[in-house]
Amino acid sequence: MKLAFRSVSLLFALVLAAAVPAFAQEVPQQPNRFAASIAPAERFDVKGMLVERHGSSGRPLILIPGLATGGWVWQETVRAFSKEHAVYVVTLPGFDGRPAVAGDPFDAARSALKELVVARKLVKPVLVGHSLGGTLAIALAEDLGERIGGAVAIDGLAVMPRTEGMPPDQRAAMADNMRQRMASLSPQAFASQQQQYMRTIGVIDMDKADDLARLTARSDPAAVAAYMGAVLARDLRPGLPAIRAPLLMIVPTYGPDNAAMGVSGPDKVSYYRELMTGTPKLDVTTIDNARHFAMLDQPAAVNDALRTFLKTL
Repeated sequence: MKLAFRSVSLLFALVLAAAVPAFAQEVPQQPNRFAASIAPAERFDVKGMLVERHGSSGRPLILIPGLATGGWVWQETVRAFSKEHAVYVVTLPGFDGRPAVAGDPFDAARSALKELVVARKLVKPVLVGHSLGGTLAIALAEDLGERIGGAVAIDGLAVMPRTEGMPPDQRAAMADNMRQRMASLSPQAFASQQQQYMRTIGVIDMDKADDLARLTARSDPAAVAAYMGAVLARDLRPGLPAIRAPLLMIVPTYGPDNAAMGVSGPDKVSYYRELMTGTPKLDVTTIDNARHFAMLDQPAAVNDALRTFLKTL
């Protein structure tokens, strides 16, 4: 099924962002509702990746943010689950003021996440990722087999939407072009792009959008470009049959956006299922009245979906 989605993920939305005029409006500098973080029980680094642990017992959860976001994006999830689970919230190198690492950032993040599981001797952890983080959760589930208890991808997929039919050389060329375009952005242009994205694709509430944009603008544009290029160049679909753990796809749908794109919620779900063909234990659930950051638009619904999934493991 080929659908003309304007965007179904943060990564692909940013590919298109340069073609749309940026907002010129200044965002009022008021207290940011997402800036205050919950104090962790422990904070440490793994290969340049920041890890913050909340709680100490129960099945471990590893929360992986998406492109340009930090651990603050998971605050409602931490509040909901840290009493019953050891929750490990990560911030990837290059995001939220963290220094970037050399080499392919996706491979580096993949390695750091594996090291977290192995070094901490985590037993059957559940990986919960958003967007880029969802793609990393899928990659880890492919790599670690039965060592993973489950994986959840919130609006993240094994391949970049609308690139699934590209040959490898075309995919690589597109990735290089995207890296160059994004890496050349000034901090001001990057901040403006983030505001544009959050208001049109990220979340429904405009005040939330502006708060989020101010935080994502703290990330390194060159690092964001490197991650985008790295994911755009990849196709994880050949490894999907190797996944042994149950995998939950959470698909946000928002009626006005669907109408503007000429698709329905079921169309979007079918497309996601198609891109994940071959996954042995795949379940798909929708979160209505939510844009890309479903856990911020509808935190209670996302948390309920996670609880339901955890009960099946």
